Amino acid sequence: MSVTRIDDPAVADRALPEPAPARRHPALAALTHGQGLLGVVLVVAVATAGLLAHWIAPFGPNEQIAGANLLGPGAEHWFGTDEVNRDVFSRVLHGIRINLEIIAVAVPIGAAIGALLGLVSSLHPVTDVIAQRAFDVVLAFPALILAIALAAIVGSGAVTVIVVIVVAEIPIFGRMTRTQVLRIRELPYVESAEVIGAGRWWVLRTHVLPNTLEPLGVQVALSMSVAVFVESAMSFIGIGVRPPEPSLGSIIADAVPNLDANPAFAIGPLVVVAALVLGFLLIAQALGSARRA
Repeated sequence: MSVTRIDDPAVADRALPEPAPARRHPALAALTHGQGLLGVVLVVAVATAGLLAHWIAPFGPNEQIAGANLLGPGAEHWFGTDEVNRDVFSRVLHGIRINLEIIAVAVPIGAAIGALLGLVSSLHPVTDVIAQRAFDVVLAFPALILAIALAAIVGSGAVTVIVVIVVAEIPIFGRMTRTQVLRIRELPYVESAEVIGAGRWWVLRTHVLPNTLEPLGVQVALSMSVAVFVESAMSFIGIGVRPPEPSLGSIIADAVPNLDANPAFAIGPLVVVAALVLGFLLIAQALGSARRA
């Protein structure tokens, strides 16, 4: 009778299964192919151009060039020049940077405050009623109506744009967080933790909050696209970033009276706004699809 030794290398190699390949996180996989990758490429390309505006812009954002009044696109001025002899391409690059700075500050603040209020409102029926009625009041006003009202009180400027975006995003993240918390608290493993004596805050911190981050991440990408539009729209109607600071919306507004002389004046910033909005929407859609898969 022969005995097989398990310490024999040949036997051990046959007995042990091949290690399973490491799986990437679904969100990371969603952003590295298909529409997710396209969205990342669009956002990164536009953001890189804006962040490097000081180095790649051929002229200053407010530099007036002698003899360059409403010139069409050319080798020296890619998007032409405006009515006060400023290079439109340079202004668009600097406008991207300002736009991204505003939404990079406003959306995370709105998300954090909204998530905190949503969490607090889910803890007690009284706080829930108060928070939900407050959310209803904010959601009753479109963002631009809220922007006009706030600008009439405190004036226009980048701070006004940030406040409008923050206020508009709070109820969105608040309601989403509340819904997720109430859903997760009814799951069996969370109820089991409460039965064995786990404290409410421990359960929230350990089980509930980590499971709410994934849908909130999808909403952050979606809110970024909305914030790009809100900032551009506010600047377009004159209650956003104050001139002469460049903003994508104000550049488009300046182009409207001069479309006959220089149509490219408006095409440049419009393409940039569309690329940013589309990029964030594709990212949000890819993350949402990965979450549902």
